[in-house]
Amino acid sequence: MIEQAKVSDAEEILSLQKLAYRREAEIYNDFNIAPLIQTLDEIKKDFRDHVFLKAVIQGKVIGSVRAFAKENSCYIERLIVHPDFQNLGIGTKLINEIERVFNLSRRFELFTGHKSEKNIHIYQKLGYKIFKTEKISDNINFIYMEKINIFD
Repeated sequence: MIEQAKVSDAEEILSLQKLAYRREAEIYNDFNIAPLIQTLDEIKKDFRDHVFLKAVIQGKVIGSVRAFAKENSCYIERLIVHPDFQNLGIGTKLINEIERVFNLSRRFELFTGHKSEKNIHIYQKLGYKIFKTEKISDNINFIYMEKINIFD
């Protein structure tokens, strides 16, 4: 169900991303957020330096996450799950798998908007802790969260 995505999946992932981030845009009343205005060319470029994972059911991409490593950290971005498949643990599985892919990183970092309480709650359940807040605009503050990797 969870596997590495390829550039050929970019268009389907981008469509899902735009669907999934509409809810975020509504929360902040801002439809110019980066995930909604990203182009197909831009997402294809992201495949050069990010690992993309996808959750697939019956041949359809219903979830995705991407990440890249820099120094000793793994930066996790754009966790998305189709609205019809939310609250089934797919997002958790995607995060767990991307952490496994980057298991040599000393820490994992991600961010979400300050009003995205559901996201913050899920990330905290997965062991992430808030370490920084950054004002992005009058409507949006980013909440940065990290998880220290405990090696077995």
